[in-house]
Amino acid sequence: MRVLRAAGRTATAWSNGGGVTREIAAAPPGAGWDTFDWRVSLAEVGRDGPYSALPGVDRVLTVAEGAGLELTVDGTRHVLPGPYQPFAFPGDAPTGCRLLDGPVVNFNVMLRRGRSEATVEMARERYVAEPRPGDGADVSGERRTRLVVALFGRTRLSGPDAACSHLSGSGGSARTLERYDAALMPADAGVSLDTDGVTAVVTLTVRTAAAGARRPGESARRP
Repeated sequence: MRVLRAAGRTATAWSNGGGVTREIAAAPPGAGWDTFDWRVSLAEVGRDGPYSALPGVDRVLTVAEGAGLELTVDGTRHVLPGPYQPFAFPGDAPTGCRLLDGPVVNFNVMLRRGRSEATVEMARERYVAEPRPGDGADVSGERRTRLVVALFGRTRLSGPDAACSHLSGSGGSARTLERYDAALMPADAGVSLDTDGVTAVVTLTVRTAAAGARRPGESARRP
């Protein structure tokens, strides 16, 4: 397990000036827009405007702070009236955003279509995932990873990998996540958590058998 402290993240301004993004984790680590298999981030959105197109990418957006927003995806309006309601949509569809009542913070999961997929769950109080055979390594052409992000309140992790021998950032207990801290681990290791708020649990699967396939995308900065 690797703990990723919110305090250690760098804010990247959007090219359209509408907000900033802080990357939580990506695979492969350090991958750019045209090479990532998956990417998870937090975005601070300060005004209405269009989203940049992400060819070949599927998205799951969850409002984490604020009154909510309205997304118009390929001409269809979708109202996200409050936090902690994951909404999936294609990143290459024309998408516009209208804030319902002031700025929001969005929790974003981006997936390379045809290569990666994910389940995004919102855990309250307690969440348990039992260990499975293997350790998340390449088995049958797939690699599974779990990312836990404390969206509100404090989260306490326990499990066989909760000693957290590799840390990012400093301060606090390695097993306790404060707001927007995250923990990255093999999905098959198993984990349990207790939270006094809301915690996102993202289980990501990458089809490693397709590692040699061409990955579409663009290098431009995105919201």
